[in-house]
Amino acid sequence: MSILAYVFMGIYATCLLYITLYCVMQFDLLVYYKRGLKSLSPSTGGSLKNEVDDILPADYVWPMVTVQLPLYNEQYVVERLIDTIAAFDYPKDRFEIHILDDSTDETLDIVKRKVEEYKAKGFQIEQILRTVRQGYKAGALKDGTVFAKGEFLAIFDADFMPKPDFLKKTVPFFQDPKVGVVQTRWEHINQNYSLITKLQALQLNVHFTVEQVGRMQGDYFLQFNGTAGVWRKSTIEDAGGWEADTLTEDLDLSIRAQMKGWKIKFLEGIGSPAELPAEMNALKSQQFRWMKGGAETARKMLPNLWKSKDLTTRQKIHATQHLFASSVFLFVFATGISSVPLLYYMEEFIARGFNKDVFTYFFLGMMSVTSVYFVANIQSPARQKSVADATVEFFLLFPVFLSLSMGLSFHNSIAVIEGYLGKKSAFVRTPKFNITNAGDSFMKNKYIIRKLAPSTIVEGLLALYYIGGIALGIHLGIYIFLVFHIMLAFGFGAIFFFTAKHSLNG
Repeated sequence: MSILAYVFMGIYATCLLYITLYCVMQFDLLVYYKRGLKSLSPSTGGSLKNEVDDILPADYVWPMVTVQLPLYNEQYVVERLIDTIAAFDYPKDRFEIHILDDSTDETLDIVKRKVEEYKAKGFQIEQILRTVRQGYKAGALKDGTVFAKGEFLAIFDADFMPKPDFLKKTVPFFQDPKVGVVQTRWEHINQNYSLITKLQALQLNVHFTVEQVGRMQGDYFLQFNGTAGVWRKSTIEDAGGWEADTLTEDLDLSIRAQMKGWKIKFLEGIGSPAELPAEMNALKSQQFRWMKGGAETARKMLPNLWKSKDLTTRQKIHATQHLFASSVFLFVFATGISSVPLLYYMEEFIARGFNKDVFTYFFLGMMSVTSVYFVANIQSPARQKSVADATVEFFLLFPVFLSLSMGLSFHNSIAVIEGYLGKKSAFVRTPKFNITNAGDSFMKNKYIIRKLAPSTIVEGLLALYYIGGIALGIHLGIYIFLVFHIMLAFGFGAIFFFTAKHSLNG
């Protein structure tokens, strides 16, 4: 048997094992999630002991809060954002609104008019401009903090619509002097807009239920998610402040703060509505930033994390898995690529006594990840429909979700590799289109990318590659990879189709 046969088998088996271990560690978070429900607030299914009304002393004085709104060219949603923040039921003299506006288009004038409108109504609101957009979002937050009067800083991206009682439900948890951050769960105002938004919600619900609560209950590192959360100002200063050397400044600062001993309090029961990207290029832009930023943060923080004498080995292992999360796309991509040429050698492997059932360990990972996604979307506050309807929809969508995740593996692998290699790129924000209802359209939105990237052409070619793999497997009578190749062909084909459609037609 040729060396190539063993090379492809080695790549395939090693990558499959890594993916399985990743899924099993996710299941560990699910165990902590289920164990911890009874100790949480009523809104997450537990007892009364953490309810805000019970932890507020009679003489509690609401502290000063600065609400920071970092913006860059958000003309379609900025008015909605400012109106939502101004509707907070927090004492008007105890919070200020700072719009950190780096815009270069009509957004500047829209913000100026809204600031004047709310100043006339007695609000403490300012539009803060910078002459140089240095450091992108991290730079805006760093520069803007200089002007903040608040002891606490609430941060929202442009597409968020927090509820009026947001501050009153989050700020009281800072009575615990160890809490440096309070993070809320993202909700989705346009979850049912399209297949793309439904699949995003399916994935995000895992992070904002099982992952965050599981890590909190397991005493592992959590993360501030860049928006819909509140920071203690002194925590930011103690951790070294906002830094712009990664594309995920939120994850970076979260790790540094927790290594300093600060805690992140996650409130699963408090939802903060936001808009999901409805256009494929916007989604891919967001994915690229998250995946590359995660790899950059891993490259930056893992050496110091493992040198720490204050963390347990278990905490270090889970923090490593957290920071390496984006790397799973590299292994998914390599597994798929190696599986097609492996078809040529499977018959010979079997003739030499290889038992293909050895790959059944993969089903352990599949069962683990399916359980995690089921609980996150059916048995948590993230569920928007009845249990019966949500369950049916879940089992229809989950295979599609897996396929499209595979279809994004090439795009995301490029991001991860660039992150580990230290290749720098601009912070490309995810454009918001004010898409909330089924009848809304982004066709004429000026922020849409109107050209096909070379990577999109490769995704189309990869769809053909896996169609060839399906045909080859049938021709050779080797069906072990058939379902896998069908999912890969569908996933890459769908990503190519939606990207091309939204780029060329809007």
